[in-house]
Amino acid sequence: MFKKSLFIIFVLIAFAFSSFAVVEAKTVVKYGHVGPPIHPQHFGALAFAKYVTEKTKGEIEVQVFPLGQLGGERSMTEQVQAGTLHMTAVTSGVLANFVPEIGIIELPFVYPNRETAYKVLDDKEVKERFARFCDPKGFVFIGYTENEFRDMTNSKRPIKKPDDLKGLKIRVVESPLFIDTFKTLGANPTPLPFPEIYNALQQKVIDGQDNPLFTSIMMKFTEVNKFATVTNHILTECPTVVNKKFWNSLTPEQQNIFREAAEVQIKVNREGNAKGSADAVEKARAQKVDVYILTAQDRAVFKKAVKPVYDKYRGVFGAEWYDYFLKKVDYYSK
Repeated sequence: MFKKSLFIIFVLIAFAFSSFAVVEAKTVVKYGHVGPPIHPQHFGALAFAKYVTEKTKGEIEVQVFPLGQLGGERSMTEQVQAGTLHMTAVTSGVLANFVPEIGIIELPFVYPNRETAYKVLDDKEVKERFARFCDPKGFVFIGYTENEFRDMTNSKRPIKKPDDLKGLKIRVVESPLFIDTFKTLGANPTPLPFPEIYNALQQKVIDGQDNPLFTSIMMKFTEVNKFATVTNHILTECPTVVNKKFWNSLTPEQQNIFREAAEVQIKVNREGNAKGSADAVEKARAQKVDVYILTAQDRAVFKKAVKPVYDKYRGVFGAEWYDYFLKKVDYYSK
């Protein structure tokens, strides 16, 4: 009887350990970004996580951490490169600190419209080049999330021409291209992490910032900045990158699921952005914000003003890649 009881106990212990092993066998993937939880960027990331979990039948669980919970963009990029974070969606300008060629996405005033931008970025050859640029730096590029086309807000005056920016202290993304763009326009660019913008505006540490108008409304920047200009000066696309070592640990089938999830992610993200942008001007004006929308002629003046940026970054990105990318823009513009 004692031996029988001992055997039953042994079986139960063995079952408990085997059950624990099954639970532990699930791969948990941490995915960080700085978008707010109410932004379509986060909704896209959640759609990514849902798709992966469903298609892998729970073998892989993706946990999404918005609003810089795991660190600022540069920090998360370093974490992914080092392998202490599985994946992140990071502003291309910040990623350019590690993969310079990818910063070309954010050339100021380069896209005539949204449709052209999406066709260029979704072009198979362009995406293959992004992947090749990222690979030797320890990143696997699988797609995008998106903040949106950027606009400007400030507490001082309307911005209708480049001269209106002179002397304004403007918060920018920690990106050389952003800094050079605003310096060229006469502003005083001030890099700050996204979560710190509101307090910096409120305390007059900075005069203004550049984010999509509907992001500025969501984050309440328009409470303290009563001048806004719809400039659409830079498209903030956020490449989704995965740690290379972790990626290589996935099966080909799992890798394909991640790539499919990235397609779902950007679809959800872009649809949400388009919807949010549609009534952003009306919402801002309802908050007593003075909104100016650049005309085509205004944009031409701004684009001419940033020509030194184009000249510099043709050398930074490499003439061949720079010319190739701008030819794609020209091709899809037609």
